[in-house]
Amino acid sequence: MDVSAPPRAGGLDRSRRNTIAAAIFTIALVGMGLSLTLPLLSLRMEAGGMSGGFIGMNTAFGGLATMLGAPFVPRLARRFGVRPVLFFAVALGATTLLSFHWIPNFDAWFGLRFLFGVSLTILFVLSEYWINAAAPPERRGLVMGIYATVLSLGFAAGPAILAAVGTSGIAPFAVGAAIYLLAMIPIALAGGDTPAIEDETKKSVLSFLRAAPAATLAGFIYGAVETGAFGLLPVYGRRIGFEEQAAAALITVVALGNVMFQIPIGLLADRIDKRKVLMGCALVGTAGAAAIPFLTATPWALWTVLFVWGGIVAGLYTVGLSLLGARYTGAELATANATFVILYSLGMIAGPPVIGLGMDAADPHGFAWSLAGMFAIYVVVIGARFGKKD
Repeated sequence: MDVSAPPRAGGLDRSRRNTIAAAIFTIALVGMGLSLTLPLLSLRMEAGGMSGGFIGMNTAFGGLATMLGAPFVPRLARRFGVRPVLFFAVALGATTLLSFHWIPNFDAWFGLRFLFGVSLTILFVLSEYWINAAAPPERRGLVMGIYATVLSLGFAAGPAILAAVGTSGIAPFAVGAAIYLLAMIPIALAGGDTPAIEDETKKSVLSFLRAAPAATLAGFIYGAVETGAFGLLPVYGRRIGFEEQAAAALITVVALGNVMFQIPIGLLADRIDKRKVLMGCALVGTAGAAAIPFLTATPWALWTVLFVWGGIVAGLYTVGLSLLGARYTGAELATANATFVILYSLGMIAGPPVIGLGMDAADPHGFAWSLAGMFAIYVVVIGARFGKKD
């Protein structure tokens, strides 16, 4: 199927629906396996007596793989084809995951984590390119909203599966590898409907950051906020007087909002300027974060705001990708998606330290002020883009 061809009037034809469904199902399985793997590896290292610093450094190697590997993914896909490269990435991820069990030397896990990160980078860059390329222009926001929703559900399922199988022995690694290998099924069923990258672009990753800052920086801000908030929200909850279980439940509230809001936000992005939707998400992010310290004495109000706030700010990811898909095609779209993934990973690295330092400087509400500050900076950036091409 030529995914660059216009869709039939009225929306998605059957072939286009099938290829989008295959891509979304693929990345949902990857998300499920990833969310099972991350806590599993951390728990195994902790049980082995590794320090928090060691565990954190090992985890960071996945982000390093993304930053180093993402720029090369479009070239690999152009040379070997999207589908063969996706098959390779799935096989690499499954093999590496089993190798964590087969190679109990934690120092060797740095290399394994890097390879695992390469696998994930390929899968996310090409799957998101696949979805963006296949989505018809007038439904791109909706399609990306469905993608974000299904991916969130996959992320939610991983820890539940880990809780069921436990963290000891080979069982959790085998289950994780099996989930990855299942992703080969939708890739195989898609057949020739996977998009090809036939052209070549000389544009660098940095050039897309300069040309489309509203879209690409949305990935950075959301990566910083998502990782920082999810990592430190329970700590903030404890510091404002919540019991441990109630503090941990704050993450669930945010995650549920993420699931509920992505399709409505995507539909909105199909009807109005996507930059206005990004601005709206950022303004809600700023106002919602700034309101958190004033709601800590009223739990139901705090939960309500976190639910809405978590759902709307996640629209940065959905609409940011959608905006790139509206502007670029072919190799340029694949490279733009790689830029988005790189910036998301950089955000994941930068967010937790910034928010943590904010909490140290103004304990405990520096948590909320730091979040509000990051969103406010993005508001300024995107506001400067109105009237320009991006």
